[in-house]
Amino acid sequence: MDSRTAAHVLSQIASYLDLAGENRFKARAYYTAARSLLALASDDLAELLRSGELAKVRGLGPATLAVVRDLVESGESRYLEQLREAVPEGLLELMRVPGLSTEKIHKLHAELGIASLADLELAAHSGRLAKAKGWGPKTSTKILAGIAFMRDATVLALYPHAMVEATALLASVRAHPDVIAAEIAGSLRRHREVIADVDIVAACASAPVEVAQSFTRTAGIRTAAGSGATVTMRFIDGTKLDLYCVTPQSFPVALWRATGNPDHVETVQNRLGAQGIQVDGDSLTDAQRNRIPCNDEASIYAAAGLAWIPPELREGRGEVEAAAAGTLPHLIESKDLQGVLHCHTEYSDGKSSIGEMAAAARAKGWSYLGISDHSQAAFYASGVSRERMLDQHDEIDDLNATMSGFRMLKGVEADILADGRLDYDEELLARFDYVIASIHSRFKMDGAAMTERVLHAMDDRHMTILAHPTGRLLLSREAYALDIDAVLEKAADTGVAIEVNADPHRLDLDWRYLHRAKELGVTIEIGPDAHSKGGLEWTDLGVGMARKGWIEAADVLNARDASYVTAFAKRRRS
Repeated sequence: MDSRTAAHVLSQIASYLDLAGENRFKARAYYTAARSLLALASDDLAELLRSGELAKVRGLGPATLAVVRDLVESGESRYLEQLREAVPEGLLELMRVPGLSTEKIHKLHAELGIASLADLELAAHSGRLAKAKGWGPKTSTKILAGIAFMRDATVLALYPHAMVEATALLASVRAHPDVIAAEIAGSLRRHREVIADVDIVAACASAPVEVAQSFTRTAGIRTAAGSGATVTMRFIDGTKLDLYCVTPQSFPVALWRATGNPDHVETVQNRLGAQGIQVDGDSLTDAQRNRIPCNDEASIYAAAGLAWIPPELREGRGEVEAAAAGTLPHLIESKDLQGVLHCHTEYSDGKSSIGEMAAAARAKGWSYLGISDHSQAAFYASGVSRERMLDQHDEIDDLNATMSGFRMLKGVEADILADGRLDYDEELLARFDYVIASIHSRFKMDGAAMTERVLHAMDDRHMTILAHPTGRLLLSREAYALDIDAVLEKAADTGVAIEVNADPHRLDLDWRYLHRAKELGVTIEIGPDAHSKGGLEWTDLGVGMARKGWIEAADVLNARDASYVTAFAKRRRS
């Protein structure tokens, strides 16, 4: 472990402590320790730690030294991971915006619901921030300038953040007097989890080249490339737009070409070729190069002898062959869900009460909601003690007695401990309607050990659902080493459901593994991992990822009613 890496970890801890509103002297101690380590410029702290010399370094105290020892011995900081779990990641990102103090960040979060850089930018652009008490137009302008300053033009964006940008750009394109239709294409339309750029296809009443070039003169563009009807623009905030302007007759083919990935497009083109049809630019032509009319994308697939393929599936992963064979899945839709199970409340690290979560779930038309606060080992997330959990069960019983047509379920998100055991004793685990289990510590275990840890936990008959199976945080933390195939096979054997976690920073299990899970007959649960009533809205993101993984309603646990969910859990226990 080198001193620069260790110093970076200490600085991150300090930032989280600042954001959490901890005593400023505590955060300052970590900043001071980070500076002291940087001054050492050592590539190997292990020897200094072993010899006792590190403990003599001015600026290092017992707490900061313990972090360094953890880094040297395990390659990770358990304290940092605990802080990451306890504090919304998006708020930390806001600390990079010049002029935003932690007090202001908490005020934005509490009063305006702003939890990320994208939220803040949207609020500033829309005028909502300027109208809020204590902010005003001048401050809003300064914040936008600060965001522009800190942005890195090459950074990928999470799907919901990119969709905010794309929606605004789409509105701008549609507002052009010569644009008669426009749609988002590319990776956003395919519902990828991270996005590099925005693709928009526009049908123009006349002169597509002129329309395309007019957009290159839009205010706020840093660079523009392309002299024809296809242009690439990089905005001052780093957003990249690929704009394809075409005639109305070319629009269906252009949208199809700009949506599918190269493998998908090539495979469909080959099937069209076998039918004597060529893709000529943004048109379909016969052997005599006569244009074949296309009213929509479905007519393109029909010409190739295929059923229409949903955009989410257009990844070149067997979807064309399935369309030819008539075996495409009937993909799950948000309306298929009858409730959700992965939700947190004020009992642990959530921001809403049980009653508030229930009301929000009922407003969405669901018939049940499961509460799954963190178990007691999750001290970083205010894990619930045994006694306090029993109090929660009483509150849920009282609430259920007042409602008809809606049911609250008693769940828990139990930590999978380092040895594979589930947190809580067997008697308490048996009291829950269902048990979600997940890993929140020791992420650096080697693949064999981590896999054994998870597989051992799945042998526990109380486990109903394995949540966010790989532990990844998109654009922030890589998945831990894990044999996913072994986990999926174990799930199929034991009847444990696997989660698609809808938190936009997770979207875990990755959609690339879901098709295999479906083949094995694994039950899927789509969970918002909501920490507030607003977090229930993330569920749709999970549905999008499930669709990419070929998942149907029949594959999803919470597309069934509450009685089915509780019976599913009971079958595992019997």
